[in-house]
Amino acid sequence: MTSKQLSVFIENRKGRLSEVLQVLKDNKISIISLSLADTTEYGLLRLIVNDAINGKEVLTKEGFSTMLTDVFIINISHRVGSLQELLNVLNDNDVSVEYMYGLSIENDNAYVVLKTSDAVKTEKIFIDNNISMLSDKEISVI
Repeated sequence: MTSKQLSVFIENRKGRLSEVLQVLKDNKISIISLSLADTTEYGLLRLIVNDAINGKEVLTKEGFSTMLTDVFIINISHRVGSLQELLNVLNDNDVSVEYMYGLSIENDNAYVVLKTSDAVKTEKIFIDNNISMLSDKEISVI
């Protein structure tokens, strides 16, 4: 089960990130997690929000270049080696991780957001290995 990630391409200039966040705030879209990567000319803002489809719509309307991407939000235990074990499961099944970042929710669990080279295969691997995934519906109520 994948979740929708909202990606926004922004010019690497003062105040542009704040403009994106203001649009989301004005439309009551809550940010659950984010990752920002930059180059000299632009940034790539990846967001897990409570309503990714609406987030894309309002940001596009305001002139931002956006896209939705299917990602997995995986529950991992708070113990040494648990992330490595998850990565080993993927590696053993010839699935590579394209990117990953953390997600924090007010409970005792740890989560990571990840995009893989093969979403269909990854979902089957996670189901077969009883790896817990969050859905868009679960994210929307956080």
